[in-house]
Amino acid sequence: MAGWTVEVDRAACLGCGVCVAYAPGSFEQDDEGQAVFLDPPADPEPDIRMAVDGCPTGALRLSAAAADDRDRADYEKKA
Repeated sequence: MAGWTVEVDRAACLGCGVCVAYAPGSFEQDDEGQAVFLDPPADPEPDIRMAVDGCPTGALRLSAAAADDRDRADYEKKA
């Protein structure tokens, strides 16, 4: 996922672990049960996108570097 990262809204995260279930090599839960995105991620991009899309509270958001804004816009249209 060159140029991409995942932002976690800690206020919205319930710590349910859906992200860890979909992409265990890219997410973990900290001592407070909150989602943490690992850098570098170890899962394929589709699994990471599924984790972001599967978050029941919308606490996860894909964030792209400036060079990838068009790709992000395309992704957000599909969501």
